[in-house]
Amino acid sequence: MPKITYIEQNGNSKTIEVDNGLTVMEGAVQNNIPGIDADCGGGMACATCHVYVEDSWLNKLPKAEDAEQDMIDMAYKPNKNSRLSCQIVVSDEIDGLTVTTPEKQT
Repeated sequence: MPKITYIEQNGNSKTIEVDNGLTVMEGAVQNNIPGIDADCGGGMACATCHVYVEDSWLNKLPKAEDAEQDMIDMAYKPNKNSRLSCQIVVSDEIDGLTVTTPEKQT
């Protein structure tokens, strides 16, 4: 099972195993990771699962589609490595992915 590391703004981190086919957001919700609210449940209707992807992973993930980018623009302090964790599907190819939660969700 791929391992995903979630880092909070205060520096606390937690590495968990997430089943292939789930999203990074679903892994966070199922494991009570603070900082990922997921108010819309993964419907890409909010930006409360916004995360910052570690720079070394940016080119290894599928590019954000226009609809995701539109939602990211509404997130709290988006930047070049912002993604919605509901749009990152877990697979063996992203084993070791590290994401950081923002100070707050919108």
